[in-house]
Amino acid sequence: MPKDKNLKETIIAKGTEIAVISGGDDNDYISLTDIAKYKTDENPGYVIQNWMRNRNVVQFLGLCEKLNNPNFNCLKFEAIENEAGLNSFVLTPKKWIEKTEAIGITSKQGRYAATFAHSDIAFEFASWISPEFKLYIIKDYQRLKSDENSRLSIGWNLNRTLAKINYRIHTDAIKDVLIPPDVTPQKQNITYANEADLLNVALFGMTAKEWRQANLDAKGNIRDEASLQQLIVLSNMESLNAVFIRQGLSQKERLLRLNANAKQMMKSLLDSAGIEQLKKLEPPKK
Repeated sequence: MPKDKNLKETIIAKGTEIAVISGGDDNDYISLTDIAKYKTDENPGYVIQNWMRNRNVVQFLGLCEKLNNPNFNCLKFEAIENEAGLNSFVLTPKKWIEKTEAIGITSKQGRYAATFAHSDIAFEFASWISPEFKLYIIKDYQRLKSDENSRLSIGWNLNRTLAKINYRIHTDAIKDVLIPPDVTPQKQNITYANEADLLNVALFGMTAKEWRQANLDAKGNIRDEASLQQLIVLSNMESLNAVFIRQGLSQKERLLRLNANAKQMMKSLLDSAGIEQLKKLEPPKK
């Protein structure tokens, strides 16, 4: 699985929760293990292996790799293809990956073992499990992609950009007031980071490091994962903190004031009138 696929989402098909690893594009990886649980909760790995024993499946997996994987080991694949269909033939995800250097399927071993596959492969597997089940998976997967597109909408990106611009106002105040002359660049960076985390704690209730430790699989940072409302509030808080710094307020006092302002702003944005205003920032749906 490509290393940038780190956003873990969940789709639900006929009551079955299915994990999706997404990078925000169309090359998502869907849990074959979760799909197999629709057939049996006890041994989903065996269901995947039985599917991979089929010669047509092996040929399909090979074609997917040839189209998308320049490092695919075609010689090893041919050997596997020649054995496929025999009564003695056994193929596991781990063996497939190790033998052919495949990227379309990834397998995690250990206590929380799970097999993921590119969405094209996952849909093929789901069709083998149940054509009806496949349609339910596709339906909720489309809902997930629609949500992602909304998150990456013009409004979200615009406010992320505004937050970055206001951060310049914020850092100028830090530089002018909080950083003494002739301080080393390393100590300057510490001061900037502390003030950035002041905003994080005031708005999100945690530092960037604490968020990262609690979200090890996340692709971005605490601000990349912020909602549209939070980005609007963050943008305002950067300007407020710049004013508070120039007024000479202590960091403790600034934290209290920023947190109170953040709560009030979030409340305003989350009421019915605020939500309607936010919807106007979203691009029209096609």
